[in-house]
Amino acid sequence: MKIVIGLIIPLAGTILGAAMVFFLKGEMKPNVQKVFLGFASGVMIAASVWSLLIPAIDMTAEQGGITWLPCSVGFLLGVGFLLLLDTIIPHLHVNSNKPEGHKSKLGKSLMLVLAVTLHNIPEGMAVGVVFAGFTSGSTTITAAGAFALAIGIAVQNFPEGAIISMPLVGTGISKQKAFSYGVLSGIVEPIGALLTILLTSLIIPVLPYILSFAAGAMIYVVVEELIPEAQSGEHSNIGTIGTAIGFTLMMILDIALG
Repeated sequence: MKIVIGLIIPLAGTILGAAMVFFLKGEMKPNVQKVFLGFASGVMIAASVWSLLIPAIDMTAEQGGITWLPCSVGFLLGVGFLLLLDTIIPHLHVNSNKPEGHKSKLGKSLMLVLAVTLHNIPEGMAVGVVFAGFTSGSTTITAAGAFALAIGIAVQNFPEGAIISMPLVGTGISKQKAFSYGVLSGIVEPIGALLTILLTSLIIPVLPYILSFAAGAMIYVVVEELIPEAQSGEHSNIGTIGTAIGFTLMMILDIALG
């Protein structure tokens, strides 16, 4: 039951964020977007370090392995995996008119949703692998630590849900459909988390690699997408402040609850 709740928490953050389309008029102001994007960056960076890489290193030490090997290999594989998806899957980022990935005739709305879905894949994996570590009996990952990550991801999913749903209304689709697209972009998280749990339960020794893999995938999203979008145009310091707040909040959650 704890695992089910843990997997639903991040999705709930996306749903609540997407629901803002019913309460806020017009498109989100650029400065607000910068703060939210920076905040999401800070949360993901802190989560990658405290919730994923450090536990991977500690777990490898427990197993008597080479402490730097799994975290390094897993991290680089995670970056490579997201790089591959970024190259293959057609998607379009907020405030951009130039699609990325494989050339496609997909509509702008769908490509915007695919962009956020790409972001959510590593987040789902991160939550799944941490809960897998908890259920495996490892002393390096506690239930509180797993829930701290789930809550942190949910908090950053709230503005992310709003960022994807509100611009969709500006493309001419209804608020109900924009909300649905926002929710759909977040469904990949519990699915990815569940698949990660199933995989890890079959091959427990690779857990440090999968923890690091999720960290690498998350850092790729931060460096490739979130930070550049948060720093674009004028008033980039607003995005920097958002990153600092997000990083500090996730760090506090992990240390206090972990």
